[in-house]
Amino acid sequence: MGKTAADNLCERLIEWKIETIYGFPGDGINGILGALRRHQDELRFVQTRHEEMAAFMACGHAKFTGGVGVCMATSGPGAIHLLNGLYDAKLDHQPVVAIVGQTFVRAIGGDFQQEVKLLQLYSDVASAFCEQVNEPSSVRHLVDRALRIAQTERTVTCVIVPADVQDMDAVEQQPHKTHTVHSGVGYWPGRLIPEQSQLQQAADILNAGERVAMLVGQGALHATDEVIAVADVLGAGVAKALLGKAAVPDDVPFCTGSIGLLGTKPSWEMMQGADTLLMVGSSFPYSEFLPKEGQVKAVQIDLLGRMLSIRYPMNLALEGDSKESLKELLPLLHRKEDRSWQEQIKENVADWWRLMDDQGQPVDRDGRIRPQGLFWALSRQLPDNAILSSDSGSAANWYARQIRIRRGMKAMLSGNLATMVPGVPYAIAAKFAFPDRVSIAMVGDGAMQMGGMAEMLTAAKYYKTWADPRMVVLVLNNEDLNQVTWEQRVMEGDPEFKASQEIPYVDYAAYANLIGLTGIKVTRAAEIEDAWRQALSADRPVILDAKTDPNEAPLPPHITFEQAEHFAKSVLADPEGGLPGAIESIREKAREFLPGR
Repeated sequence: MGKTAADNLCERLIEWKIETIYGFPGDGINGILGALRRHQDELRFVQTRHEEMAAFMACGHAKFTGGVGVCMATSGPGAIHLLNGLYDAKLDHQPVVAIVGQTFVRAIGGDFQQEVKLLQLYSDVASAFCEQVNEPSSVRHLVDRALRIAQTERTVTCVIVPADVQDMDAVEQQPHKTHTVHSGVGYWPGRLIPEQSQLQQAADILNAGERVAMLVGQGALHATDEVIAVADVLGAGVAKALLGKAAVPDDVPFCTGSIGLLGTKPSWEMMQGADTLLMVGSSFPYSEFLPKEGQVKAVQIDLLGRMLSIRYPMNLALEGDSKESLKELLPLLHRKEDRSWQEQIKENVADWWRLMDDQGQPVDRDGRIRPQGLFWALSRQLPDNAILSSDSGSAANWYARQIRIRRGMKAMLSGNLATMVPGVPYAIAAKFAFPDRVSIAMVGDGAMQMGGMAEMLTAAKYYKTWADPRMVVLVLNNEDLNQVTWEQRVMEGDPEFKASQEIPYVDYAAYANLIGLTGIKVTRAAEIEDAWRQALSADRPVILDAKTDPNEAPLPPHITFEQAEHFAKSVLADPEGGLPGAIESIREKAREFLPGR
């Protein structure tokens, strides 16, 4: 066989310096798979257990590297399976390119097997660019545009390649004549900063503030030094949206940690007491955790103009890269001599961490472990430059509050989609992107059963190719879909609905051993520290299977009277957990509001 259109596709991806494609095979992409075999020395195909996981891995790859993630699936069901992971990327503004197969061009419209109207199906998730290759000479410019648009608009794009086109003879480029397209390789992002007059307006607002609060998100991950410098000059505190957890190290004394439903009390207090707000690189959606309208003068900086002034009515909303914009803003700011606001923030932060240390102490409860102890112990043993991922669910609460990020670490979860399952595939993607770094996922047993167990087979398949084989998955084994259980209690006032919330018990440690990995079971608090030591020194991926207490309440740092009433009524109404669980949970929550806390 001579060179095919699929060969052209692979070679164009290589020219763009794409090194990894996450996917699952199928006959709708057989031509591309054959080309990948011919180019496997330069372009690696990572076989996942499910197409959804391939899309999550591509999203995680983009989140951890800052580059483009690429995933691939066959026609019909494979293309459909990609969607959830692609929406995770779209909603978190990550550049991901999906390459999907389609039935033969000559069969389209004939209700052929696995024929799905992919252009319509992908019209939302890949609304920025979704095109079909109908003849070989189109490969070049469609791949170029998909990769360039994904990066410049920070979104999902899609290239659909029908099966017969894949095997057609290669055409390197279109002829130079009317109605032809001649594109090139490469993406060179500009230096996007606001006008100088706008920066001066921002500085005037910030300089006039006496109690400045900053909120940063994933758009500030590359601007750590600039964020800290601006906060220092303004005497401000810095709260972090969860996607921006690694934007500021938690050893910075005026960093208040996470904000929102999974956030900290210092972040809540800072936002309630501020008179000025600077939001950088964040689309944090929960308005109830921001200052009330009119309470503050507000400035926002965001790379995407479409995300400006939609979370709070800004006095000034600037389109620009966070690092470059803050760098230009810094010389215009006046150092605040009165540091009392920031000193109070520092005291609140120190009190909060003392409380987290108290709550993180390992505790046994009726044959189960309080989950905070696992995260607190992990935080103390985290290797330098570790890459962390959390799944959605109650694991995200303890990840948000107990894990202290140090400079050089990376940390991610599904933000705006907040979908279950990406914790494990993110961790695997981290190992392919950074094979010499330790990767750690923190997941609930619901997410593990939904897809995580299958993807541990992917880890087992590939870990010997990683420079450092260490990858640890902590599973909170409480036999409960715990976050929803507590949302039912606090938001709705309903007791646990066991038919929807209870899930089967699985021995995840035994499963790890069964598939050739290492399983470590933790059933008592005294085992936690040593379990982490074993897991972080293992010679292969590890599942740390911890039997945890489902009655530990992952409540937000501030709850309304109505929510507190719902919480108390629902727990007291539970015929099994009842009074003891309610009293213990209320006692733990009350400690966050004690004087000195």
